[in-house]
Amino acid sequence: MIMESRVYHGKVILFGEYSMIFGSPALLMPYYPSSARWQYAEDSNDEFAMSSNRSLYDFLSYLIENEDVNSVLDLMAFKKDLDEGLYFDSNIPYGYGVGSSGALTAAVYDRYCIDKSDDNVLLRSLFASMENCFHSTSSGLDPMQCYYGRPFVINEDKSLTMLEKNFMPDDVHVFLLDSKVKSNTGKLVSYFRERYADKGFYVDFQRLYYPYVEKCITSLVNGNSKDFYENLSVLSYYQTVMMRPMIPDSMMPYFSSRIETEHFQVKICGSGGGGFLLGFADDKNKVNCLMNKNTEKIIWLM
Repeated sequence: MIMESRVYHGKVILFGEYSMIFGSPALLMPYYPSSARWQYAEDSNDEFAMSSNRSLYDFLSYLIENEDVNSVLDLMAFKKDLDEGLYFDSNIPYGYGVGSSGALTAAVYDRYCIDKSDDNVLLRSLFASMENCFHSTSSGLDPMQCYYGRPFVINEDKSLTMLEKNFMPDDVHVFLLDSKVKSNTGKLVSYFRERYADKGFYVDFQRLYYPYVEKCITSLVNGNSKDFYENLSVLSYYQTVMMRPMIPDSMMPYFSSRIETEHFQVKICGSGGGGFLLGFADDKNKVNCLMNKNTEKIIWLM
């Protein structure tokens, strides 16, 4: 069966991956190297298609039991399509913090929503409830990024500021560094919430970390690369102090890199704990040479 299907990219949270849980701004962009779309299995021996189709039945069961969403989606149509061999053809890496479940959540809403909403607060809440099937607690932002398919800032008042695809300064290039370790988003988010409940950690996080999330976003969106790299360096340092369990041991040496010397700076990507690190560079060629020398795999996003 041939069908026209929209392409859904994954997502990358550039800034705000943990602080946004508690109301800070966040900056997200599509994960352009990978994508997903709806397809129908034409061959029952297609192992990937059959596995995807079976897992979608599990998601359907969750949605049927979820009172927040089962009246919003045409789940009978979803089941009918699954019975006919529908699957989600995705090459978005799983367990790497780049939106594999967010893309699926967005695609189900996009295809089966009975009456689509343009209320971003309502939409985020609905997406969060749907994506909770895959994570202990979802912010709802991953599916929103995958749904809109363009960079945006979510502000403290929960409004969205949409950005152009090429919004970054010419001397800011973004890449992903593969840690070769899969992460567990649910456990890491739960751990962070427990830490945040500690008064001492809460005070330090609000006073030291939180402001640099805002500064990184503002300086990057405003095109001030000098301030951006200075703010990023401080934010990266605080991640090594406050979020050490979210950084794989093998990746710690890269957190000592600086723009002035190695021409890149890294930070946690998504929930951390594995998956990718997020890197920002002012010179692609020099970073490529260094990473080739270290036999590291990197993926350039911008």
